[in-house]
Amino acid sequence: QVQLVESGGGLVQAGGSLRLSCAASGRTFSSYAMGWFRQAQGKEREFVAGISRTGRNTDYADSVKGRFIISRDNTQNTVYLQMNSLKPEDTAVYYCAADSDRTGSSRWSLAYDYWGQGTQVTVSS
Repeated sequence: QVQLVESGGGLVQAGGSLRLSCAASGRTFSSYAMGWFRQAQGKEREFVAGISRTGRNTDYADSVKGRFIISRDNTQNTVYLQMNSLKPEDTAVYYCAADSDRTGSSRWSLAYDYWGQGTQVTVSS
């Protein structure tokens, strides 16, 4: 079992940057593919980015490709989401998630076994 705690959210102006972190408990962090999802008010949760167990492979939603970067440090049990050129439509609660079954990340939320509590990101225009 793994517990996930996100941090780094906040209020930023359009065009600005934020870096989200997701710290995982336990000694088997490298056994999990990781994903970032977001949920805007009144909308369904959507995939943002994913990273394989080793960090060698990444995947991004089209809406964030070229602006967001996902990375992980398995020695620190942490996955990051660097968000650049933020837009008001990026406003949402951001969640990290861990998948114990797959080597690579999935865009499907039901593939993930564990979720963090979320961190709010608000981008003002």
